[in-house]
Amino acid sequence: LKNGLKVLLLERHLSPTVSFYIRHRTGAVDEPDGKTGMAHFLEHMMFKGTKTIGTKDFRKEKPLLARIAKVGGRLDAERKKGKDADPERIKALTEELQDLQKKAGNFVLSNEMDRLYTENGGLDMNGSTGQDMTTFKVSLPANKMELWARIESDRMTNPVLREFYTERDVIREEKRQRTESSPDGRLMEKFLAEAFTVHPYRRPVIGWEADIPFLGMDDMKAFVKKLHSPENTVIAVVGDFKTDEAIRLIKRYFGKIPRYRYTPATVMSEPPQKQERRLVIDDDANPRLIAGWHKPTMPSFDDYVLDVVEAVLSHGRTSRLYKKLVEETGLAEMAYASNGSPGSRYANLFTVYARPRAPHTTDEVERAVYAEIDRLKSEPVTAKELEKVKNQMKADFIRGLNSNSGLANTLSYYECLLGDYRYMTRYGRMIEKITPEDILEAARKYLTAENRTVAVMRPAVRITNRGVKP
Repeated sequence: LKNGLKVLLLERHLSPTVSFYIRHRTGAVDEPDGKTGMAHFLEHMMFKGTKTIGTKDFRKEKPLLARIAKVGGRLDAERKKGKDADPERIKALTEELQDLQKKAGNFVLSNEMDRLYTENGGLDMNGSTGQDMTTFKVSLPANKMELWARIESDRMTNPVLREFYTERDVIREEKRQRTESSPDGRLMEKFLAEAFTVHPYRRPVIGWEADIPFLGMDDMKAFVKKLHSPENTVIAVVGDFKTDEAIRLIKRYFGKIPRYRYTPATVMSEPPQKQERRLVIDDDANPRLIAGWHKPTMPSFDDYVLDVVEAVLSHGRTSRLYKKLVEETGLAEMAYASNGSPGSRYANLFTVYARPRAPHTTDEVERAVYAEIDRLKSEPVTAKELEKVKNQMKADFIRGLNSNSGLANTLSYYECLLGDYRYMTRYGRMIEKITPEDILEAARKYLTAENRTVAVMRPAVRITNRGVKP
């Protein structure tokens, strides 16, 4: 569109339904230092409604929201003083904020956006935030396209940050559940902070614990205006519609949203890793292991190759890690590889995850993982194994395109990430080109000890009156 918004339309008249994906090219990597978690928090707030959705009377609600923003800002500023903060002032501002929130709550229609979609046959309505982008999706009956355009253009233009401080507390609790109460979450957060020294991929999507309590309304208003702007947005529509009518409808609702014309911030590149980094955490949890190697992202040819390496190592019960570590030796209860963590907009990691099966240790599992990695460097993958893996990969890719939602997901993902949805049409051909020699070369180039970061969680030792126990 003239305002920079990109729209992908694919007619598919298999059922009277349409799937919609809206992606904003903004995620955790786009947050300024000290404001981590902003993109994820904003995703929550985008379900709170607009000036016309989620409110009984916005004219009366608006001045209360303005006062909430001022009082909340003063409270945060006082709390930031730490030991120099005035307890009496904090108490007074807290009580004032709670009173204002209670009054504003009288005007809130909770979950009205969800209700509007559900009452009109909507399915699979959701939002998600990652390192690279933020996504909102829904599937609707074909005759409800205008309802979608009305709601989503309003959400892009007039989001209202109601229940802001209440939701911030919800996110703090989510952080505790997802990270502090989860061994996998704790280990992953520390692993990424160790693997990336300067690149923002080192930061958790949900944000650092020290930042979340001070995310403010003014910062969020600026963030949504800049990064949810039309030129930073891709819409994919797949299903039972007529293209000309859909274009007219989308231009009518989305075409009037003003362009922001912002300059993306420069993201610092991660310097080459010259020696192994190792992190050991003593924790009251079962042992587990993460090992990751730096590598380029799509559309690099090596990224395709490492997709195949991932499949060789861990796709299915006949894959190498499962067969060797889980079935044959019984060293691990789980072991798998993943290419492209924690995001794909920038150079990322090829990662292996494993959990030992008692009484085996992380040391034994780690040695077994490296033995399989070394096989990739010394023994060419057989033609039979490579053909099987390629067939599995192509079948999985095609299965992901069976539904309207799957197609809208894939189209919008590659257009938002790479600026070229046609990547999906080339993927199968590129995978088919990969040879055993390509795998040998990529494994030798990237899966090296000096390029490796390892995070190990082991059971904490407890001192009891009967001695030392794990």
